[in-house]
Amino acid sequence: MIDERKLIVVSGPSGCGKDTVVKHLMALRDDVLLSVSCTTRKPRVNEVNGVHYYFLTEEEFMRRVEADRMLEYTNYAGNYYGTPLDELEQKLVGDNIVVLIIEVKGAHNVKTRYPDSLCVFIVPPSIEALRERLKGRGTESDEEIEKRIAIAAKELDELHFYDASIKNVVAVECAQQLSDIIDEWQKKEELPKEMKGTC
Repeated sequence: MIDERKLIVVSGPSGCGKDTVVKHLMALRDDVLLSVSCTTRKPRVNEVNGVHYYFLTEEEFMRRVEADRMLEYTNYAGNYYGTPLDELEQKLVGDNIVVLIIEVKGAHNVKTRYPDSLCVFIVPPSIEALRERLKGRGTESDEEIEKRIAIAAKELDELHFYDASIKNVVAVECAQQLSDIIDEWQKKEELPKEMKGTC
């Protein structure tokens, strides 16, 4: 049986630094593992299959969906993303805490299935800062960046759904606050409605 409180969902707009925050979180804690998602998008430079994502064709992805081997999945900016159940079941054992980095719709799906899981939203300092981060990556065209900015604005409207939110100004401080929220979440007998913070 899955201990739902050890299942942590981290969401945030593209370019908000959520991957970096989780990387710092894993450096802080030996008990945190990352669930590697599947996607149909093309790998970016330096992304490794099985480390950053499992890069699948759309046919391979939908085959897993039809076999009911995805915890959740969605289409984001024209590509499919999903959480493979095999990955989750292998890692969520013993004292392990498993982090899923997924977007808003996926977070809703996980929370519906596992209501005691912890959902945390990483907030960018501002939309303009987010735009600059996306430009700085150099991986998307101006048109793609504006599409992601429009998606980000809609995602920020979903903050009320999350159990906690943290503004990511300094990633390592954000990671420490996330770690504290995880500890607090697991200690509570009755889970709080929401926990919000800024770093």
